Amino acid sequence: MRISVVTLAVWSWPALNARPTTVAPQRPLQTEISGMDDSLSAAFNAHNANALMSLFAPDLEFYHDTQGLQNYQTVSAGFRSLFASNSDIRRERVGALQVYPVRGYGAIEIGAHRFCHTEGGRRDCGSFKFVQLWRREISGWKIARVVSYGH
Repeated sequence: MRISVVTLAVWSWPALNARPTTVAPQRPLQTEISGMDDSLSAAFNAHNANALMSLFAPDLEFYHDTQGLQNYQTVSAGFRSLFASNSDIRRERVGALQVYPVRGYGAIEIGAHRFCHTEGGRRDCGSFKFVQLWRREISGWKIARVVSYGH
């Protein structure tokens, strides 16, 4: 088979004149998960149970050192009850987060947070530790597993 110079030039022309495509750089995992944790705090602090629960996967397993294993429905009911009985409760992160990738799944987030509310006319705060397993889904990041301890 004989290829002419003209044929070669016609086939090569698109490649030679192609403009480089720009791909949006991926945000570092630490930044992504920190941002998701900020969204978690914002929903919690707004007492928006629907927005808060939208960050959790329907197959959630929430391991709490004093309350045991809880599923999505139990956690949702717990947040709703908490918000109804503590109108000023707030969540804030304490210290830096540790974030580690889980290949083919998502990320592990390790951190501490403080919850403050008014009880008996005075401010009451407690700091606790957590490990959250974030799963990357088509719809975005979802918390699939939580270990909450130090209560």
